[in-house]
Parts: sequence; structure tokens; C-alpha cells
Amino acid sequence: MTSTKPDAVNGVDPQIAGGELIIDLDALKANYRALAEASRPAKAAGVVKANAYGLGSDVVVPALVSEGCTDFFVAMPEEGLAVRRLAPDARIFVLAGLFSDDVARLYAESDLTPVLNSLEDIAVWSAFCATAGEKRPCALHVDTGMTRLGLTVAEALAFAEDANRRDALNITLVMSHLACADELDHPMNQRQLESFQRVRQAFPHIDSSLANSAGVFLGSDFHQSLTRPGIGLYTGLPDDAAPQKPVVTLKARVVQVRAASSGEGVSYGSAVLVRDSILAVASVGYADGYLRAGSGTGVPLREVEAAGGGGFLHGRHVPVVGRITMDLTIFDVTDLGADRVQVKDQIELIGPNMPIESVARAAGTIPYEILTSLGARYHRRIVGGA
Repeated sequence: MTSTKPDAVNGVDPQIAGGELIIDLDALKANYRALAEASRPAKAAGVVKANAYGLGSDVVVPALVSEGCTDFFVAMPEEGLAVRRLAPDARIFVLAGLFSDDVARLYAESDLTPVLNSLEDIAVWSAFCATAGEKRPCALHVDTGMTRLGLTVAEALAFAEDANRRDALNITLVMSHLACADELDHPMNQRQLESFQRVRQAFPHIDSSLANSAGVFLGSDFHQSLTRPGIGLYTGLPDDAAPQKPVVTLKARVVQVRAASSGEGVSYGSAVLVRDSILAVASVGYADGYLRAGSGTGVPLREVEAAGGGGFLHGRHVPVVGRITMDLTIFDVTDLGADRVQVKDQIELIGPNMPIESVARAAGTIPYEILTSLGARYHRRIVGGA
């Protein structure tokens, strides 16, 4: 059976898919506009690593380009190649992956800008540019407190003072990454800013970048020349900084409705029901990125609704009962009443009634992991974006 519906963007037939993933490009574009406005006079880039946080670079990148986004950040070279095909005129920065001279040649041939994270990266890129006879653009990453990638502040300052090594490169951006930007009052934010300003002053007349999505709202000092919003594009803006525009709605299809008695066990591990129940079995599981950590117990709705997990169906929250399995999840729909739930009904797992922040919290994780874990078995439908 082959779908002929124009919205079957990933080839999964909506008539037989276990769930539906709806991506609202109008919301995505509105989030970018809001973040770009909050960043002014700095420009706002688009962070589209991990296949645009799991939503698909092929749909996300053109939408951002249509809003005037000219700078993109990805994690790996192959992601940069995919974005280059979608945004031929953009600057594309690759955050990690300058492994060798061969990879350096790929950067040059595809007009990708490597982010140099170490003295070794600097040596590789300098040698490649010398051999090629052309100083290709690059970015310099300085670690100001993340203790992950990047030169130390001392290394960056020493490099800036070494005219021969510095002039061998065409550095177009100096950047760092905030560790605690989502905590507005965290002292690390100011410490990192002060460290970054020291480095920034050593590289005058070069663009600079420090703020991620949350960093945009730490104040104009953090904006530098270019902000790098990522998660805020896909889930709405942090801490009520602006109206929320959730981009993702996720629904799972009910494949069976059954009655169960108090005391019966449900799913692996036999979570014990504490009341006679009506259960809806939905075609979604951890193979689809519906994380096993969000599993429930045998208790009824009134005792778990506040936790933020479960789903939303026919105007009410419905909790997960028992363990989430690879392909199936069981929901307690007792409080909806007998015969209210039918096979083929769709339970909202993420969306207007199930904010992704709450879903992530219930699973003991963060929205980033939820989005980037979304599987390939959903029918993906794109709305808006015209």
C-alpha cells in the first residue's frame, strides 16, 4: 500500500503509521524572528546540528533561509554538506570534526568553515591553507568554562600574540559556549563573559559569538556579533522571555482498548492496578524515541497528572501505566468513561496540551533529548511555512 498524499514527506503512509509527527514551520519561523529581534543589533544564526534537532534539515533550513538567516552551525562535516545543498549562499560553521588534511580539503571544496578547537586543529588548518596557497576562513573556539572543546584562554591569548601563527589564518569568528545560560543569575555567566571579553579584545575587528538560545536573554553584552539560537527555535523561547511557539506536535495511534481489573499487572514488571481500569494500548515506544524513563505505575490519573507525563486525549490527561516498551505504550483512560476511546484515536504526546518541557521533566531528561530521539516510524507532516 503506497500513500499518494502530498504530506507524506518521509514516505511513511499516514493511514498505517503508528503515530504522527507534525512540524509547524510558521511556529519555527516566528521563533527565529523573535530570537533575531531579541539579538539585535547582533545577527542570529541557526543551529541545525543533529538533523535540525531531529526535525529534518531539509525542511528547517529552507524555512530559516526564507526568514533571512545567513549563518548556520552544525556539529559534523556531513551535516555541513547537507546544509550546503539547502543554503548555497550561507556561512556554515562546523563545530567539531577537523580530523585530517583530507577532511580539511573537504571543508575547502564545500565552502564549510571549520571551528578550530585546539592547537592541533590550528596546525592542521594552517598547513592545509599554506599548501593550498589560500587562507580559507575559519573560526576559533575558546573554552571559557565549559571544559569541553576549545583553546584555553591562555592558549588563545598566546596565539593572538604570535603574529606569524595568527596571520597564517583567516579567522572570521571567535566564539565560546555558555555552560549555565539557562540559569539567568548563575555566577558562571558573568565569569565566562569576562573571560571571553579578554579574548575578544585580543582579536579586534573579528566577529564574535557567545550566546546560545538562553544566552540571548542574558543581556546585550552576551550578544557579541552573532548569537547561536538552537533549542529555542524548536521548542519556543526560554523562561517566558517571549510568547511560546511550540513547533512539534506528536501523536500516537490507539491500537487496542481493553478492560482490566484492580490487582492485575500491566506491561513488563507487572505494575499493579489499584482500580478497575480501561486501558488504551498505543503504537509508540522507545524505538520511536518515546523514552522508557517516562514509564508509569498502576496508580490512577489523579495521583500522577501533576507529574507532567502521559498523554492528552479527548480533553483530558491520561497517564502511562506500566513500562513503556519498544513498540507499545499503555495509557489509563478510565476517567474518560466507557466506550469513549476507540481504536485509531490519537493520543497527544507532545503538543499544545503536552508541553515538551513537561514531557521531558517527567522522563527525567531535557527537551533536546526528546527531540533528537524521535524515530523514523512516525508519519511526518509539515504545516505552515508558505
